[in-house]
Amino acid sequence: MSSSVAMNLPLQQRQRLAPGAAASIALWFFMAVATSLFSLFLVAYVMRLDGLEGYPLALPWQFWLSTGLLVAGSAALELAWRRNDAGLLSVLGGALALGFVLSQLWGWQVLSGRLVLPVGNPAGSFLYLLTAMHGLHVVGGLGGWWVARRAGGEAWRLRLLARYWHFLLGVWLVLFGVLGWMTPELVRVICGVAR
Repeated sequence: MSSSVAMNLPLQQRQRLAPGAAASIALWFFMAVATSLFSLFLVAYVMRLDGLEGYPLALPWQFWLSTGLLVAGSAALELAWRRNDAGLLSVLGGALALGFVLSQLWGWQVLSGRLVLPVGNPAGSFLYLLTAMHGLHVVGGLGGWWVARRAGGEAWRLRLLARYWHFLLGVWLVLFGVLGWMTPELVRVICGVAR
């Protein structure tokens, strides 16, 4: 059916032609808002980096595990969508995301054992704030994953889940990189004020 013919159809019929179109737009909008939020917090972190007490932080190895789990979960949901598999691959994607959240909590436990706490250490405060925000987005994604599973796992739902998991992975890789390797010297080079 050509697009001009499709545009002449009543609204209800057009919505049936593209299931999930409204949800797709809403997801793009949500990801844009979340990107803005994370960007603002990262800019605040980078601006404070030069005088940040408690910096640098040694990130626990559990954060590397988290990264691997999120990469695998994102790949599993991409395959679930491409193969239209609402079974094993979809379940695996959700389980790996849950593993990501648990490994993050494990990393927090290790940090608190090193006396890196959300209070009394500005670098630690930023780390807990940013990782908590990201973790809440993953938990929210798990809610969407649960709804999609209960709805029968249609292909468009799997496509949106895969897109959201890729977004979460991208955000986490930026957070992990900035928290682990951004230095005041690198900030000066990026800003063009290095001596």
